Amino acid sequence: MTDEINDNNHESQPDKPETPLLAGETGEAQEHLPPPVNERFKWYIIHAYSGFERKVKESLEGRVQAFGLQNKIGRVMIPTEPVTELVNGKKRTVERVFLPGYVLVEMDLDNDLWHVIKNTPRVTGFLGTGDKPVSLTEQEVSSIIFRSDVSKDKPRMKIKFEKNESVRITEGPFANFNGVVDEVNEDRETLKVMVTIFGRSTPVELEFGKVEKSVE
Repeated sequence: MTDEINDNNHESQPDKPETPLLAGETGEAQEHLPPPVNERFKWYIIHAYSGFERKVKESLEGRVQAFGLQNKIGRVMIPTEPVTELVNGKKRTVERVFLPGYVLVEMDLDNDLWHVIKNTPRVTGFLGTGDKPVSLTEQEVSSIIFRSDVSKDKPRMKIKFEKNESVRITEGPFANFNGVVDEVNEDRETLKVMVTIFGRSTPVELEFGKVEKSVE
């Protein structure tokens, strides 16, 4: 799979919107996912190469059609959030992946399907131990996908953060999680914070206003 990494160094946008739309794409915050169309479907997290989440989504959806897996795989979703960027003096809002390397898939998982997923380009495995993927509850998936705060314009923050500094997340689905600052982007007023999620240390990108310094 090493040769797959260099074939495309940018994320391509999907040809059509996600189904269902994520918070921020509709302009309205949603709290819960619609129920699954198949009662046997459960949600799983697939690990992918960071930066190739959309490519993995496209590949999985292509395999659904190619192998006739409509009754085995449902929704494929990428956790994103709306972020305002300043480009050439103009503001534009983009959907940014906020959990790099994570793709959520709704499916009726069995041994054959496990192999189909594992053999998908840029997929490195499932969330779980060994060969036993762990399913998520609807509540866990909703807490990851949907965010109540979709404000796009934030005042500039005066507080300064430093690499390796301990912080606490104050807003969003990971509120009250503690983490360690890995990168600081002063221009975009964002931090990359390493947070332990489902037993795995994961980089989460956050705006300055969504974290605070941990009290020693």
